[in-house]
Amino acid sequence: MTTRIDQRFALCRAEGRAALVTYLMCGDPDLATSLEVIKALPRAGADVLEVGMPFTDPMADGPSIQAAGLRSLKAGTTVGKVLGVVAEFRKHDPDTPVVLMGYYNPIYIYGVDRFLADARAAGVDGLIIVDLPAEEDAELCIPALKAGLNFIRLATPTTDDKRLPTILANTSGFVYYVSVTGITGSTIPDYSRVTEAVTRIKRHTALPVAVGFGVKNAQSAAAIAAHADGVVVGTALVDALKSSFDAEGRATAATVDTVMAFVADLAQGVRSARQAAAE
Repeated sequence: MTTRIDQRFALCRAEGRAALVTYLMCGDPDLATSLEVIKALPRAGADVLEVGMPFTDPMADGPSIQAAGLRSLKAGTTVGKVLGVVAEFRKHDPDTPVVLMGYYNPIYIYGVDRFLADARAAGVDGLIIVDLPAEEDAELCIPALKAGLNFIRLATPTTDDKRLPTILANTSGFVYYVSVTGITGSTIPDYSRVTEAVTRIKRHTALPVAVGFGVKNAQSAAAIAAHADGVVVGTALVDALKSSFDAEGRATAATVDTVMAFVADLAQGVRSARQAAAE
């Protein structure tokens, strides 16, 4: 099975650079704005899109992404509507990989078989479900792989060499390395330790390793892109989006341009990282 995710990381590798993976909560602040922003992300330089599915109890998310999820839920976002946004995006962009990121409960309520069929039909390429450990692969991971979707697993600073093979057993697409111990947006990673961790993970797998949590700007993105296969930016991007809202929390005429400018800056940092390291 070769997916858009596999193809995109291969393209980035051929170009001698890391991939920029961007995360935004679908439906923040409303579904129409989400669609316009998501459509704009590849034009600004995003290589892979992570699209958040809102959930009321997001245990791995920091305050910014929690708030984005609440805004999305208030706007009436559901799993079905998230899939609708992806399907509409696919009408305009057949190539950029889309990964849905969230928690298992909404998928369980929606129905696993129905969700996987609808996700595949909408043009979803992969899933990151943070509260399903490897021991629960039969719940969603194995069915997702059989449906032709990548299942992307998270490794953390506390994932030792004994645990890694279990986590990697059914992982596909890429490995998401969480660079800090804690919730999203909580702190700045130690880049030397990130490099060591990426090297260690690569001893166990041929999959690309993308690093996220704590990437704040183009400089921190470049620091990670010099050694990782991908850089994931979430909280900082959610904050940039929110900064464009009006006093009532609604999107403005500046919203799409604000996000595009921030992503373009990140993309420049990522693309220049290895060139700078070689000089």
